[in-house]
Amino acid sequence: MFTTRPEIRGTHGMVASTHYLATMAGWRMLEIGGNAFDAAVATGLALQVVHPYQNGPGGDLPIVLHNAATGKTEVICGQGVAPQAATIEAYNALGLDLVPGTGLLAPCVPGAFDAWMLLLRDYGRLSLRDVIEPAIGYARDGYAVVPMMQTIIEGVADLFRTAWPTSADQWLPNGNVPKVGDMHRTPVLAATYQRLLNEAESNGANREDTIEAARRVFYEGFIAEEIDKFCRETEWLDSSGEKHGGLLTADDMANWNATVEAPATYDYDGYTVCKPGVWSQGPVFLQQLALLKGFNIAGMDPLGPEFAHTQIECAKLALADREAWYGDPVVNDVPLETLLSDTYNDERRNMVGESASTEFLPGSPDGREPKLAEFAILDPNAKQAPGAGEPNAARAGIGEPNAASNADGDTVHCDAADSEGNMVACMPSGGWLQSSPTIPSLGFCLGTRAQMFWLQEGFPTTLRPGIRPRTTLSPTMALRDGAPALAFGTPGGDAQDQWALTMFLRHIHHGYNLQEAIDAPNFHTDHLPSSFYPRTFQPAVVKAEDRFPPATIAELRRRGHLMTMVGDWSSGRMVAVGREHDGNDWFLKGAAHPRFQEAYAVGR
Repeated sequence: MFTTRPEIRGTHGMVASTHYLATMAGWRMLEIGGNAFDAAVATGLALQVVHPYQNGPGGDLPIVLHNAATGKTEVICGQGVAPQAATIEAYNALGLDLVPGTGLLAPCVPGAFDAWMLLLRDYGRLSLRDVIEPAIGYARDGYAVVPMMQTIIEGVADLFRTAWPTSADQWLPNGNVPKVGDMHRTPVLAATYQRLLNEAESNGANREDTIEAARRVFYEGFIAEEIDKFCRETEWLDSSGEKHGGLLTADDMANWNATVEAPATYDYDGYTVCKPGVWSQGPVFLQQLALLKGFNIAGMDPLGPEFAHTQIECAKLALADREAWYGDPVVNDVPLETLLSDTYNDERRNMVGESASTEFLPGSPDGREPKLAEFAILDPNAKQAPGAGEPNAARAGIGEPNAASNADGDTVHCDAADSEGNMVACMPSGGWLQSSPTIPSLGFCLGTRAQMFWLQEGFPTTLRPGIRPRTTLSPTMALRDGAPALAFGTPGGDAQDQWALTMFLRHIHHGYNLQEAIDAPNFHTDHLPSSFYPRTFQPAVVKAEDRFPPATIAELRRRGHLMTMVGDWSSGRMVAVGREHDGNDWFLKGAAHPRFQEAYAVGR
């Protein structure tokens, strides 16, 4: 099997992320005596700086972790809630029937920072200064512009110049799109985090107090105050075509905090797979496993049409259930136990035929009748935009960046493992530079996760103040015999739990090592209502990398899949770490995708 890099192996530790500088920030934590959780926090804070077109301090974060000291696998929910002022009536009064994909009407409470601090306080052992200094250094001293960053900024440069001047000031040095290889600096963001660090250390008597003080600075101090002021006092063009102010307030931020909960789990082929709950799309991965359990996946060619067809058709069924049933369990009774049961999936599995389904078919768990919000269906025969590797590239809006270019970017991922048996998978997202105007006093912008709510009554993801949107963010951990074996994930919006599943299946069923499984050609279906503005549905559409055998693509087309070829290396940005026994010994392993020239894994 061809690979671009070796699978990395060692015993001291592993860190993998979607940007090489962030990976090195995390690796430094292991070298100075930190554990996997410290490494993850440093990596994540650095990703906010060096991957600003895919996440930022205004974004959100789910984490799946295994704590060797307690033997527990847990989820940290860093998905902020809708503002108290965010009601259907408020949007309707503005003439809107969808939450815009950009601007100040789309933010939820920024959840990432609190989740990072909770992870650091309760699971790590290093100081706030240790983990945040790499991020401050990258923001202050600069980092090299990579190709995707250049492409995305170029795609929104005119918007910045004409409508978002605060973003132009930060991302268009001297009025120009930065060139690949240029050193880019964000000194205002560096100053924001330096002030946060200084205030936290001034008010913290010890390590834990300092971390708690940092949480207060962000959610009750000057950062919350600046966000409140920006939302109240400014209006900006958004994807509705109109200018609007914001709904997020300092009170919304002060009244929210990240939480710890049990993961959703499913046992498959000797692994216990752990995901965030139904406030995410994470259980889609588990529902696909429950369906695939009835097929001989190990006997299929992992690059062949039967493998792809079977996974695509199972994904359609799981994603239909996502749309009908998933939502914040605070206000929704989600029948997840039934959705993962053998009885339910034995019946659903019979719906997988030899041809591509063109229907959208949620099930009826426990006899409940599914209801779906109204969404726009794209004409499969109409001329569509070039099919970039990320999902729903043909969309007309700018909710999931970047509609103005062929290179989408949305989200980052990082994993870490250490010699003590700790492991963690993290999926930071939101607050990307093209999501909303830069807050000039802070050097970052807010997220747009509220675009995932429906402004239609009666559905699991109907907008309500104070609840979580059903996010697409979906890190994965797999256990063997109660111990962590794999932590992995990929950016990609609605495709995350398709690309990640393909990697997992090839790794456990077909003997691909982590790097081989990540490098292998990928595919996904857009046969679903997109989670992102303008919420379109593309019946039977499948996007696949050109490296698939021509016979595989031809057979998929014969079966009725509407195939779009997206280039050799454009689908998925997977990174992974693992722990494996070899006789009486064990070793750690890591790998990262070569797509877009950004991701790296390191370890020893």
